[in-house]
Formats: sequence, structure tokens, C-alpha cells
Amino acid sequence: MKIYNTLTRKKEEFVPIDKDEVKMYACGPTVYDYIHIGNARPAIVFDTMRRYLEYRGTRVKFVQNFTDIDDKMIKRANEEGITVKELADRFIGEYFDDAKALGIEKATIHPKATENIDAIIDIIKHLVDNGYAYDVDGDVYFATKQFKDYGKLSQQPLEDLEAGARIEVGEKKRDPMDFAVWKKQKKGEPAWESPWGMGRPGWHIECSAMANKYLGKTIDLHAGGGDLIFPHHENEIAQSECANGCQFSNYWMHNGYINLDGKKMSKSLGNFFTVRDIRKSYDGEIIRFFILSAHYRSPINFSDALMEQAKSAVERVYTCIDNLEFMMKSASDKAMEETELSEKLDGFKSKFIEAMDDDLNTAGATAAIFDIVYAANTELTSESSRAIIEKTLGLIRELGGVLGLFQKEKKSIDAEIEELIEKRSKARAEKNWAEADAIRDKLKEMNIVLKDTPTGVQWSYTE
Repeated sequence: MKIYNTLTRKKEEFVPIDKDEVKMYACGPTVYDYIHIGNARPAIVFDTMRRYLEYRGTRVKFVQNFTDIDDKMIKRANEEGITVKELADRFIGEYFDDAKALGIEKATIHPKATENIDAIIDIIKHLVDNGYAYDVDGDVYFATKQFKDYGKLSQQPLEDLEAGARIEVGEKKRDPMDFAVWKKQKKGEPAWESPWGMGRPGWHIECSAMANKYLGKTIDLHAGGGDLIFPHHENEIAQSECANGCQFSNYWMHNGYINLDGKKMSKSLGNFFTVRDIRKSYDGEIIRFFILSAHYRSPINFSDALMEQAKSAVERVYTCIDNLEFMMKSASDKAMEETELSEKLDGFKSKFIEAMDDDLNTAGATAAIFDIVYAANTELTSESSRAIIEKTLGLIRELGGVLGLFQKEKKSIDAEIEELIEKRSKARAEKNWAEADAIRDKLKEMNIVLKDTPTGVQWSYTE
């Protein structure tokens, strides 16, 4: 598999340190609010990366953190009159609710910053002892210019980065480019004991500490949104490599932005939609399909029109699955010559794998699934063998599962609806068209649509 490595700005063959297990870290949310669709994109994309690696037979130790202490969280908790922990626990729960709806599997480990203070303090002590960080009256700063490779991920000269840097009021750092790894406690803030006094970790240091604790000094893959390249991931590299004396991550993957009316969607700009709000109109699977229908590095525009297209596409696949499952009920077990279609299906699977191997091209992968759907709709009939129908259906489910899509089972019908369908079939057999039509209309009011076929009546929900 080849991936585009942000560190080198080129596609490279992905070769993990241990061929049997990939060590993967992805930055999780700061849990002070519901996640928005922009937050959902990296969660969906890198969940898909993990799924694909596992599909190809590689174990993945996947760590995704929760930032459960920072300035925004303290401010929000104070506004609500609750503790920061209460706020964090609430929105971690809300995150998992949204993640489940989006088909995002839980990471191997979901560490929290507040539960890893010892590991954070340990890495800061290493930095201070080796001259890469300094204490100023209880605030500890990383000395950026001590790390000669600073800027290698964002690929910006230090002079350009310095031009945009500034010292906030109350900061005592030596250089505008330096950043806090430990913050002295302010009145009323949560704090922990440390060699520099009571305080709390800075944002960047937590990921360095937790990646090191749970995955080791050098990891295979670090992932996140493109907005994290600088300064967050740049600072993670600086901290980790100065503390450990070796490369932090061999590969870096970053997804593109989601735009609204041509502008990057973000909480800071106020132009965002939460996943929770979007779920009121669209199922989580439709949101996931929308995200994966574009290449992860490309920017995508969010709109109702595009969400409606995604909804129609997902419904098309499920209609095909429904048709295939109905065909299976009366399919013949007799061996038939269907080599051409079978080979086509093998070709579509190869196309899927080729797309995913090419920098996680989910757009190409979904196209391969729709090739299967088209072949099913145009080449399979009630005369087709059980074996070829089963192979087609199995392949849609198999490849869809790699993307976290098309796994839902058809809802069952209750006894009342089943009885009405039987009554209608009997009325049709007796040529009692008026009663048959009346029953059909009644079922339609109950959101059940019927389709008469040579092998029986096929029903489906319209909701």
C-alpha cells in the first residue's frame, strides 16, 4: 500500500516497523462540545484506514486520545457551573454516541490527558534536563530553536513561522516561537503537582506523552486533520524527538478540510454543523458515505444537495442488497455456467483493493462497489444460480464492511403486515383486484411498498 506522507510530500510504500502490527495514533477531540462534521472527517477516514489494514491481515494498535483539560474546557465548565471532569465525561459520552452512528469503531486505547499526568510530567522532565525546555516561575516552555529540524513537517522556514508568532499577555517565554508544555495553575483551575509547582499540561505535550506510553518511541503512522500540521503536529515532533532521541513517526497522514460556501468549516469561524444536528435529517451511514465519496486529501464542500446525492447512493446499494436477498429465497442450487460474471466480480474486487492501496482512495473503492451493484441489477435474474447471487451479495457486504458501509440488515415486518401481504396474494389469486388494491394502499400508508415478481411478492420500507 502506498500513502501520501506529509513529512516527505510524496507517496511512499507503507512499510510498518513490525510487519504483523501497525502502531497508529490519531488526534482525538477536545471534549467541551458536540463534534462537528469537520471533526468527523478525520475520525471516519482514519477508522477506514485501520479497517483496511486489518482487512489485509495486519493487526493495528490504534490510539486516539481525548483532550479533557484545556482553556476552552475550563471556560465552558465555569459557564455551566460544573467541574471540568463532569464536562469531559459528558461530551466523551456524546462523542461515542455520534461515533457509533457514523460507524466508527472504538480505538484500541482511548487515553485521556488527565489520566496520564505522570507520563506527561516524565517527558517534560526529560526535555528540561536535556536543555530543550525551561521553567519560568512554574510555567515550562519548549525552546523551539534548540530543535534544528523544527518546521520539517509543515515545511516552512523558521523565519516564516517566527513572523506569525507572538507572545500573549502574561507569557514569560524567551522567544515568540517557544510554546508551553506545562502551565502554572491560575486561581480556580484544576491542577496537578509537578517539579515546577501546581499546574496542568499544555495541549501539544499530551499527544507526545501518550503516543510514547502506549505505542513506543517511534510509531508507524500519525494521523489527523490538515489544520493540525502546524503547530500541533510540528510541536509533537519537536517534543518527542528531543525527549527520545529518535524519529517520532515514520508516516504522517492528513485529511483535507470540509468547506461551507467555499470557506473552511470550523468552530472558531462559527460556520459549522454538528454531527448531532445533521443526524436529525440524515442517518449516520449517509454522513459516512458522503465523507468517503471523496479522496481524503481533497477538500469537500458540505451542502444539502450533496447529502441528498449521498442518501440516494446509499439507498441504491441497499435496494440491490434487498433484491439479491429476495432472489436467494427461490434461487436454484443447480450448478450453472456463469464464469463471465464471476470473473467480472473478481475484477471489481481487484479494482477496490487497487484503489485502497493507492493512498486510501475511497472514492475509487466506492466506484468499484457500484460496479458490482450495476452488474447485479443488469445481469442477475430469478434464473441465476444461488452461487452467483451469493457471491455478488457477499462481495457487496465484504467490501462495504471495509468502508464501514452497507452492513445493516433489513428490518423485519410484524405479524399484522405479514398477514395483510398474504391476504393480498390470496385476493390476487382469486382475481379480486379491488380487495388486492385496497390492501396494497393500506400497506403503503404503513410505509410498506410491494413489488410483484414471478417468484413472489417482495416488500420494502419507504422510510
